[in-house]
Amino acid sequence: MTQRLTHRQRLREWNEKFLVEERRLTPAARRRLYATAVVLMLVGAAAFLTLLVSVVTQTGIERLDAPVDAWFDGFRSPDATALMIVLAIVFGPVALPIIVLLVVVIWSITAKHVWRPLLLAGGMLTGVVLALTIAPIVQHPRPPVADMLFGPDHTFSFPSGHVLGASDFFLLLAFLLASRVQKTWFTVLAVTVAITMIVAQAAGRIYLGYHYISDVSASIALSMVIVGAVIAIDTKRTVKVPGEPLAERPMVAEG
Repeated sequence: MTQRLTHRQRLREWNEKFLVEERRLTPAARRRLYATAVVLMLVGAAAFLTLLVSVVTQTGIERLDAPVDAWFDGFRSPDATALMIVLAIVFGPVALPIIVLLVVVIWSITAKHVWRPLLLAGGMLTGVVLALTIAPIVQHPRPPVADMLFGPDHTFSFPSGHVLGASDFFLLLAFLLASRVQKTWFTVLAVTVAITMIVAQAAGRIYLGYHYISDVSASIALSMVIVGAVIAIDTKRTVKVPGEPLAERPMVAEG
């Protein structure tokens, strides 16, 4: 009995030391976080379903696939192609998991806390599972192989794994950092960087001839759902309002 109790105490101490990351916010601030999470999930889900229907029925935004693809072809140049290939490699299936692993490990060690690194890793893994599951079900063909500038790819294209990975990584990182810093300038900067990188990666996948506008748009929509879910989970797990007990000293206080 004593050994079992000791074991439970050790688990509780480990949990409080490494997993409990609580912060004190006002009730209004917590409501805003939940509202943001709900809006992201609802808008993202609605946009994805709309895109899915358009791709399956070849209506709606799917009709823009070929014209947008042709428009991007008009901007092709050696320098632009080299830049887009670099982005494709960085956010590809080999480099991005390594980058995420390094960020998670370094963040966990330096912060001596694993809650937010785990949220980042969990969100990224969810995106990978969704992309690998949805693509073979929808079976949306890629642009012609002759248009691909970085080697042939015969897999299906809806949604874009590259864009989903980039969207999850930058949006999740922006939230997990800005929600603790709580400075307007930092939030604006983080969101601006995230949007810029996502747009660049989406444009790159169309430019290189591997995806259509419907594919990359679906990835961004899915990412909104994932980020919204992470915001809700993090808020439920970490945010305490006045009157609620804290398991540890609050990291952030908001008036």
